[in-house]
Amino acid sequence: MNIAAAILQFGTSRFLQAHVDLFVSQALERGAALGRIVVVQTTDSADSAARVAAFNSGDGYAVRVRGVRDGAAIDTTLRCDAIAGALQSRTDWPRVRALAAGDAQVIVSNTGDRGYALDNRDSAASLAHDAAAPHGFPAKLVVCLHDRWQRQPHAPLSIYPCELVSRNGDTLRALVVDLATRWGLADAFVVYLRGHCVWVNSLVDRIVSEPLQPAGAVAEPYALWAIERQARMVLPCTHEAMVLTDDLASFERLKLLLLNLGHSFLAERWLLDRRAANETVFEAMNDAALRAALERVWSEEVLPVFDALGQGHEAALYLVALRDRLLNPFLAHRLSDIAKDHAQKKQRRFAPVLALAGELGLSIPQSRLRAALARSDDVQRLVV
Repeated sequence: MNIAAAILQFGTSRFLQAHVDLFVSQALERGAALGRIVVVQTTDSADSAARVAAFNSGDGYAVRVRGVRDGAAIDTTLRCDAIAGALQSRTDWPRVRALAAGDAQVIVSNTGDRGYALDNRDSAASLAHDAAAPHGFPAKLVVCLHDRWQRQPHAPLSIYPCELVSRNGDTLRALVVDLATRWGLADAFVVYLRGHCVWVNSLVDRIVSEPLQPAGAVAEPYALWAIERQARMVLPCTHEAMVLTDDLASFERLKLLLLNLGHSFLAERWLLDRRAANETVFEAMNDAALRAALERVWSEEVLPVFDALGQGHEAALYLVALRDRLLNPFLAHRLSDIAKDHAQKKQRRFAPVLALAGELGLSIPQSRLRAALARSDDVQRLVV
């Protein structure tokens, strides 16, 4: 298989399939994309391996979009043909390195909640020509970018992390630079990482509730990719759901403190109350007591923070659309999926709103969120 990549993607997640990959596919039809995508599987999971095989079949895959928009029901199936091929990092690492050093202008990643974790087994020995793939994603990126720097240090390269981490581009750059420094790599390479590579902060927002087999996904109609504007940034494509902004923080706060926080609050109750194993967000939102508890968290513990930030109107409008999204009867968005890595998610989703309230001098108790954070270890142990 001889494949080339204008866009190199680390991660095979159903989210990327129904978001970035679908955007590129739709843009390709209009001649508004850099080119097709080569996907790199970063884990050894059986599901990911099946997706790699499906991507390499050349048949594309389906994205079923189901939900309600402006009062009208939507149930349509779209075809994604953006993926030119897929590689497995463990078995195809030399080819991954060659693609990274070659014609790719954009690198996209979505490596999960633990994707930025460093692995102590990784070292500078990974740079050897015949070395196996590093274990951690940041180390994989160091090797790929080092190859790129050696081969064509002046070629444009923009990196779009799509992990749900605040300032994800800055965060990933800091990890990669730190790792390169610890490995004792050349100062000129560190300068390249810091100053030449464009590390893009962005926010992705779309509920992708379940996979289709062997590839594809079911997703809601709503989709957003908010991208912080930067000089020299190369876009993978243009799309109506992509927004270039100079104020990414406002988009991040709305999603993190309303949608993501709401999801994790429902997951907290799912774990704590030992609710039905397959309960969905839709079912939880139709439980009057649970819905009322979530509405109180939003109105009493979160919205006052947005009011103090001067973003109260935007937050109220976002909540109107968000309720429709969470009450989407078509999506089987299981709370068991949301509850994965629950303790880490709560720290990212609950702690910031408490910190903001303190910084703004608000005298609101935020007792439900504080109690949920205090239960992190005990509740996590209930996950089966």
